Amino acid sequence: MRVVLINFYELGRQPFGLAEPARWLDDAGFDTRTIDLAVDPLPARGLADASMIALHLPMHTATSMAFELLADIRKGAPDAVLCAYGLYAPANARRLQALGVGTIIGGEYEPHLLALAERIRKGSTDPDLGIVGDTARIDFRPPLRASLPALDRYAALNMPDGHSRTLGFAEGSRGCKHLCRHCPVTPVYRGRFRIVPVDIVIDDIADQVQAGAEHISFGDPDFLNGPTHALRIVEALNRRFPSITYDATIKIEHIVRHREILPTLADTGCLFLISAVESIDDAILERLAKGHRASDFEQAVELVRKAGIALSPTFVPFTPWTSLAGYMQLLQRLIDLRLVESVPAVQLAIRLLVPGGSLLFEIEGFEDIVGDFDERLLGHPWQHRNPAVDALQKRVEAIAQDAADRDEPRRTTFERILGATAEAMGEDPPILPSDIGSPIPAHSEPWYCCAEPTVRQLASLRGPT
Repeated sequence: MRVVLINFYELGRQPFGLAEPARWLDDAGFDTRTIDLAVDPLPARGLADASMIALHLPMHTATSMAFELLADIRKGAPDAVLCAYGLYAPANARRLQALGVGTIIGGEYEPHLLALAERIRKGSTDPDLGIVGDTARIDFRPPLRASLPALDRYAALNMPDGHSRTLGFAEGSRGCKHLCRHCPVTPVYRGRFRIVPVDIVIDDIADQVQAGAEHISFGDPDFLNGPTHALRIVEALNRRFPSITYDATIKIEHIVRHREILPTLADTGCLFLISAVESIDDAILERLAKGHRASDFEQAVELVRKAGIALSPTFVPFTPWTSLAGYMQLLQRLIDLRLVESVPAVQLAIRLLVPGGSLLFEIEGFEDIVGDFDERLLGHPWQHRNPAVDALQKRVEAIAQDAADRDEPRRTTFERILGATAEAMGEDPPILPSDIGSPIPAHSEPWYCCAEPTVRQLASLRGPT
């Protein structure tokens, strides 16, 4: 029996979310095929003989693309049982089910995918499981990546000296023990996280190194949810592959709390850390339940630099509580901290996404700020009380997209954003100093998990087959 796993988008990385369930299904004797629409178009043929098709929905962009292509998938496999799995599957269950997706899986999805496949194989007349999923511990297995596209077809790591490194992707854990209100992990895992055994992580990396990986990006929501586990992984990685470098995502709170770990990260090959700073406004940070203050961000910058690691901060700069002056203060803070070269322009354009089930509704009065859930947007729409803020966001987004299209230097793009912000405020833009920080290693596809898919991304999905 053939099972097809489909990925739509995962930040330009070869998806663990296909490779891990592919192993479970393959071990059970299923003819398992994977399709990654992030790099390949939907095939005109090859779906019709599938008995089950599983759609991987780990993020907003992927889910938007899935809805864009669901009719084409159903047309190509009219008799297949459809299911969806990943963080954004439960949040969009109603619309998915209305379109014929009978099984919606959240949390640790592998056992449920296998159970659905077994029901189909046994000839069940009603195999659908409905909405299922939990965060109980599972026995992770070595991911099966053989059927996925080659690593060099995904995003690369661009180095400051102009050369690039082939990028691999691994996960040391799932979930998160923190409860940031705007995070899509929170409604599913509710403060729990699950570790992937060290030997499985290292063996997965070994397979990717053999396939050409020169740098590993750890995709854990927070690499230091389990500091001891993280150290075991990077020390084992460095012993086995001392020339392989890596990056990881770590909360500002954890950088400050576990500062003693930073030298070990640097010694074992960590080039940079990604950290979701989100805002430099303490009131906004408190609403988002981020667990840090603006002063912690500044301390983290100093700590990471002292350890010889670069920091790549990410932001959600446009929220219902953002002011024009507050946005300008963010830009000025990046100048003062010499981080202009460390922030992709798109990070300065992100608008707060409010998915279904968001913990943002814990904020008193938040329901009065946003509209009803919009299935087309896959979230609750909102407008800023000051139209000038929304107008600036749209302008910054356009600047960021244009800069990406033209491969514009970050300094030039930042100056354009600075000018647009000053114009919105009716002021002259500040003069950008000569020292704005040095370029740092960066992924060649610096998009973000809560992005609306671009016109270019959607067009690529409907390209020639």
